[in-house]
Amino acid sequence: MKEFDESAASAARKRQSELTKPPGSLGRLEELAIFMAGWQGRECPRICRAQALIFAGNHGVTEQGVNPFPVEVTTQMVDNFRRGGAAINQLCRLAGAELTVIPIELDRPTADFTQGMAMEVPDLVAAIQIGKDAVDPEADVILLGEMGIGNSTVAAALAGATFGGAAEDWVGPGTGADDEVMENKIRAVNAGLKRHKGAATSASILGSYGGREQAAICGAVIRARELGIPVILDGFICSAAAGVLMVNDPNALDHCLVGHESAEPGHRRLVAVLKKKPVVTLDMRLGEGSGAAVALMILRAALECHNGMATFAEAGIG
Repeated sequence: MKEFDESAASAARKRQSELTKPPGSLGRLEELAIFMAGWQGRECPRICRAQALIFAGNHGVTEQGVNPFPVEVTTQMVDNFRRGGAAINQLCRLAGAELTVIPIELDRPTADFTQGMAMEVPDLVAAIQIGKDAVDPEADVILLGEMGIGNSTVAAALAGATFGGAAEDWVGPGTGADDEVMENKIRAVNAGLKRHKGAATSASILGSYGGREQAAICGAVIRARELGIPVILDGFICSAAAGVLMVNDPNALDHCLVGHESAEPGHRRLVAVLKKKPVVTLDMRLGEGSGAAVALMILRAALECHNGMATFAEAGIG
């Protein structure tokens, strides 16, 4: 398990103090460069290969009327990703990220978590392994995203089970829920939290609520940590999934950035509990890794300044 390299981070801080600018004048860009230096173990971190992973899954809880779209849309959107027609395709091309889309048994949704366990142990283990296997050991940064009709309801349940609170604290409109669908979402999440209130480990929470794409996200986060690869999480759904890992290990997401603060109401509460500072806030709520891809552009800007600027000595200033 790789840990943050304080010596590399210190060297990066020293370099920042010597660059031709007032100390701290690049704000968050300086923090991001130091973060990358510590996790890559080098004074001048790099992004030669950025890997974007989108995991897709379907959910039995949609039987509770929690989404305005049918589950078939998940498959249709996966096809759109593969044809290059989605927002994430454009953003990854612009940001210089290699996109891989991984649908996980879309024809076999997880079970309805209001009625029982969403995933039994073999399915949970398999989904986590899919996430682990997807990570490229040669990547310099990993972007994580998801697709799955109904998964904002799953995310609200995961957040509630992990960090406490009622459904009303976490449920939001997702893909555009009207009042009736919102009521269904709140009712479903509260029913799930009541049914599975004994879940007290990362695995039992994931098994209780699902989904396969959330479990795969956790697997990718775990594998990236083993390899020491920094991760950019997308919005509410991705952050809620990864946050489950903190039940077993409070430091499980130390190598992760939250790419953006989603317009989904529960995300602001979630990033505060995670003690993370989103890279950008653009009122996005699309999912599919789109906020993480935008954050990658900011991260590249941070490293371009860190690595390319002259020091005062090199510029002959002062």
